[in-house]
Amino acid sequence: MARRSKNKDINEERLFTRRAFILGGLQGGLVAVLGGRLAWLQLVEGRRYKTLSDKNRINVKMLMPSRGVIKDRRGELMAYNEQNFRALVIPEQTDDLHKSLIRLQGLIDLNEKEIDRILERSKKSASFVPLELKDNLNWEQVSRIEVNLTGLPGVFIDVGEVRSYPMREATAHIIGYVGAVSKSEIGGDPVLSLPNFKIGKTGIERAFDKQLRGTAGTSEIEVNVRGREVRELKRNAGRVGATIQLTIDHALQNYMQERLSDEKSASAVVMDVHSGAVYGLSSSPSFDPNLLTRGISAEKWEELLSDPGFPLNNKAVAGQYPPGSTFKMVTALAGLETGVITQNTSVHCPGHYDYGGSRFHCWKRGGHGRVDLIKALSESCDTYFYKMATEVGIDKIAEYANMLGIGHKLGIELSEERPGLMPNKAWKMGHHGEYWRAGETVIASIGQGDIQTTPLQLACMTARLVNGGFQVLPWLVARQDDVFTRDTVWPKIPVQKKHLDLIERGMRNVTTGRHGTARSSQISERRYYMGGKTGTAQVRRITMEDRLEGVQNKDLPWKYRHHALFVGYAPISKPRYACAVVVEHGGSGSATAAPIGRDLLHHVQKLDSASVQIAQDPDAAIVPVAKPKPVTPAKPESEEGGVD
Repeated sequence: MARRSKNKDINEERLFTRRAFILGGLQGGLVAVLGGRLAWLQLVEGRRYKTLSDKNRINVKMLMPSRGVIKDRRGELMAYNEQNFRALVIPEQTDDLHKSLIRLQGLIDLNEKEIDRILERSKKSASFVPLELKDNLNWEQVSRIEVNLTGLPGVFIDVGEVRSYPMREATAHIIGYVGAVSKSEIGGDPVLSLPNFKIGKTGIERAFDKQLRGTAGTSEIEVNVRGREVRELKRNAGRVGATIQLTIDHALQNYMQERLSDEKSASAVVMDVHSGAVYGLSSSPSFDPNLLTRGISAEKWEELLSDPGFPLNNKAVAGQYPPGSTFKMVTALAGLETGVITQNTSVHCPGHYDYGGSRFHCWKRGGHGRVDLIKALSESCDTYFYKMATEVGIDKIAEYANMLGIGHKLGIELSEERPGLMPNKAWKMGHHGEYWRAGETVIASIGQGDIQTTPLQLACMTARLVNGGFQVLPWLVARQDDVFTRDTVWPKIPVQKKHLDLIERGMRNVTTGRHGTARSSQISERRYYMGGKTGTAQVRRITMEDRLEGVQNKDLPWKYRHHALFVGYAPISKPRYACAVVVEHGGSGSATAAPIGRDLLHHVQKLDSASVQIAQDPDAAIVPVAKPKPVTPAKPESEEGGVD
């Protein structure tokens, strides 16, 4: 009995031992698996999980880059960044956000609508996220807030940047302005998603936006489990945007804008006839781009939109006008190159030209008598060009107009540029499904009808006529950072120089000839003498009934009066500058536009008396001089042409 009990104990002990061994083995295997997994996570996957852990602990924020500056040819700032003081609040640090805003209202201009918007935003964001209360604070407002911070829990002042345009209206159409990024403008660049980030909307700001905006920086912020910021661990400031240097001369630009402001609506361009550098480009009336960048009231915005002078439009590159008699040089060149006329070809002008059963009037009643090419240009005889055009044909006239820069974009660095229009037979058939009529060629010969040009095109046309026939193009950006952006070696236009010389001689007589249409607007100093061509473009057709009733242009409502135009170059001895002036509804080109052209060409010559090529040295010093005293022009003869 005892022996049986002993065997039973031995069996139970063996069973227990086996079970213990099996359990121990299982436990050991489990420990081995856990140990292996732990080793794997620590040694092999350690770096990966550390990164994931850091992502939970560290927030990486993008820092807004500092926008590059824009300078004129002499290094004067035309667009730069100013400190922007902003008032912000952290809602969780206030006892009552609404009460804090009411207290703040007594210190700065904060209306009820703005308070309601801030309260609404606070409901949609985390309580520890700062809310912007007001930006563009001046130093007095900042001081008042700082002094009263003890009574404004959660409120603090932040310093950022805001774009500034020191020349205001004078450069608004060249430099443009920056504004908030719209939904349609958000692309692949993550910096565009930054709050309050602004991009170029017009002008150079838009054309070179990517270069100017720079590269965003980063800031690594340690946060707690609730996402609240604890401290900044690391900061990379990013890269400042490029510095853009223009060919524009700020002294000339200011003068141009001031000179054009005497007119209700006008535009002008001054450029180098050899390099193509644009020294001045103005459109008046203008606007203050600082208002659009920093915030414009609804009333001011409506005022800009309703202004009949269209201040938001850059008329120097986007305004399209019939060129009037300034186009006669194109018709003359086509006539000379095709052999239809020579220097000695003359025509009798009785004051009209009869063709195809219609009578086309010359601007001078009674006519000019016998005229050759030089006299026809200097006295702007319409009849001479009427007759020539019927023999040359519209297609040839259009061909030479295109060579001189008319009817297509010239590629200046402004997206607002428009192409104008130089019609021909194919154009009319393609757009109207009609054949071109010979009478339309007569009208086109003096720059009327369907022809549309921009002031920039007219300046370019003039430059190509007087620079020896080189296909110069206008441009604005001289260099980006330290890299020059232009090679000013231009191809030659396939025209004979002797023909260009004849046309230049006619333009010279416009201002120096006894009966030249701009003789009263010649520059008083002989060394600065200019040549040019006046033009008057009809806006409303003059009917026979109007002629019989003696209706004059000045008696018409402003919007129906003729446009006044002038193109010129200087100095006569060695052409260097070309200009174009268009005064909308200004009446006679000789009375209104030519005096402006004279003042601009006089001013640019005195500013740049050393004649330094901008393409070679955009930093060359130019000594500004006083505004030249205007010369009172004699009463000019009317330049009206017309079709009966």
